[in-house]
Amino acid sequence: MFASPDLPAAATWGRLRTFLAVYDTGSVRAAAQALQVTPPAVSAAITALEIALGTTLFGKSGRGIVATDSGEIFAGYVRKLLGLLAEAAGAVHDADRGRVRIGAVATASEYVLPALMATFARAHPGVELSLSVLTRGELFARAADHVFDIALAGRPPRGAGLVTAARRANRLVLVGRPGLVEDPLTTPWLLTGIGSGTRDTTLSLLSRLQAAPPLLTLGTSGAAVAAAREGLGVTLVHEEAAREHLAAGELVAYDVPGTPLDRPWHVCTSQEPTSATRLFVAHLCDPEQVGGAAFHTRSRPKG
Repeated sequence: MFASPDLPAAATWGRLRTFLAVYDTGSVRAAAQALQVTPPAVSAAITALEIALGTTLFGKSGRGIVATDSGEIFAGYVRKLLGLLAEAAGAVHDADRGRVRIGAVATASEYVLPALMATFARAHPGVELSLSVLTRGELFARAADHVFDIALAGRPPRGAGLVTAARRANRLVLVGRPGLVEDPLTTPWLLTGIGSGTRDTTLSLLSRLQAAPPLLTLGTSGAAVAAAREGLGVTLVHEEAAREHLAAGELVAYDVPGTPLDRPWHVCTSQEPTSATRLFVAHLCDPEQVGGAAFHTRSRPKG
């Protein structure tokens, strides 16, 4: 069956949001709760889209539902459409009255962004800011779908369609409690969660060193640092996440070949950022506004 010519009329903002909620949650009931509507309203929205598309979008799987092949394909387009519509809604406003949707990896959201967002909010109170925290892979996938105006993480993957608008120096250092071990490759290494760029870098480093220490997954950088302070092992972590503990002598940096690693922070945007997004990037790069936390705009490679 082919899609009905009435698809544009059927694919309203509300129905597309409903479809994506069902797709992400795998449940009509969960989607209804998230959207604060009734389950029959969710089912009706999905049915309307299926009739207009001439295909089935979901099928039953146990007690839940899963997307069909058609549903998987449609989800990619829907995410882009909603992202672009949200971007357009922000783009039509002047810079000082727009909005900036920020996506960041966990460490950046905890140790880099709070102070920067606070100074920006004080300087530009009319701009609406939002922050979402995702793993590196999810972050850049969503940013490519225009779900975010800014992505803050490491270098964007090639072909992501993103531009590095600004960068700031950053290092990964191996830290642990003082006097923990003579050889850090013989003690447990504390890892962040699956999907974390820092975790992948840690495992890659151990592979290059042909080392096989015990591994313990803690989830977040904050949890890994806390565990390292308690003497559970060592952890490769963004220097900013351990700086205060290093300065206080609660942690020390341990040397292994290949460390520390340079991993600059990248502020990434679309090819045509909104005026509010450009204003936010300019703020990040202004030492008078953010002091030593300032980014720089030298060299703008495309992702």
